Amino acid sequence: MNDISHLADSPAPWFVGWGTLALINAGLAQGKNRSGILWFLLSLPLGPIATLILVMLPKARQTMF
Repeated sequence: MNDISHLADSPAPWFVGWGTLALINAGLAQGKNRSGILWFLLSLPLGPIATLILVMLPKARQTMF
């Protein structure tokens, strides 16, 4: 029982969730024609705030020349 409670206290699940959110934000950004890597890197420090910004941003237009 003590081993299970020790795993719950470790910060590892927090980092896994934060990294997963950054990957989701990168995919969301690419769906809106924005840089996925830029938003991935922005999501690492900002987390859910970056998600909110991405959801509120309009889809970027693609120029065809």
